[in-house]
Amino acid sequence: MAEKTSKKIKCGVAGVGYLGKHHARIYNSLNSCDLVGVFDPDLEVCRRVANDESCKVFNNLKQLGEECDVVSVVSPTDLHAEVSIPLMDSGCHVLIEKPLCVSLSEAESILNVAQKNRTIVQVGHIEHYNPVMTFLEDAVEQPKYLTVERLAPFQPRGTEVGVVLDLMIHDIGIIMALVASPISKVDAIGVRVLSPTEDIANARICFENGCVANLSASRVSEKKAREIRVFQDSGYLSLDFMNQKGHLIKKDGVTLNKQDVPVEKGEPLALELESFIQCISGALTPKTDGVFGKTALEVALLITKQINATM
Repeated sequence: MAEKTSKKIKCGVAGVGYLGKHHARIYNSLNSCDLVGVFDPDLEVCRRVANDESCKVFNNLKQLGEECDVVSVVSPTDLHAEVSIPLMDSGCHVLIEKPLCVSLSEAESILNVAQKNRTIVQVGHIEHYNPVMTFLEDAVEQPKYLTVERLAPFQPRGTEVGVVLDLMIHDIGIIMALVASPISKVDAIGVRVLSPTEDIANARICFENGCVANLSASRVSEKKAREIRVFQDSGYLSLDFMNQKGHLIKKDGVTLNKQDVPVEKGEPLALELESFIQCISGALTPKTDGVFGKTALEVALLITKQINATM
């Protein structure tokens, strides 16, 4: 593991499109960070972000890696391994946007290179840094049944993978953390609408402790939604990740009492990057490290395989 440091962390971003530009913005706002520069194959986009954030434009990954302590990898999913591995070989710690990559063999390669270079890998499972998840981690005891729904309008970006790897993987990570039991069975179905891969998916995941989770995801919806409901012996919780609010219904004898939950709102990406920098400074293991990312990917690939067999 990396040594602790109290110096400013030199940061970079590889891929500054729709999401990457926000990584650059947040690094530039953190007192513990020095945003050194950005890289993107689209030079015009790269220059625009560099101008906005008053940082350097890098012409290649090698130069970026040599001048930075940490780099956010915000490239298309199918390029995550190709981008992150040379950065780690340069000695950089990396935050790789979710999913970790597109295959278990690539995941193994990323973890092996990280171990060889003693570099930290954090995977961008952003909802784990959402204040809603912080509340759930404290409030969920022994869940019996969970439902999660994630809806988004269609966007051409991200369609190099299906909706399971694009969106549902967020919720796979969430339920794995909340249930904390091995998976015993998965049943899944999905359909194509506008993409070569599935755009709508539903998965039912059974755990060895008896808990069942039902996950639905769509990237061809007219509305946006990121909601979870958790049922347990003491009552149930209904939370909204997008609006960072919800309520808790508890049993009181033969009556049910409803109360709003105390969620302290915050920008999830900023909280995620702050946590990443704290891990680098303190030589700590991230909450969503490479091993976590690989485990979530394994479940997502299993769901995808089942869907592909029925489409």
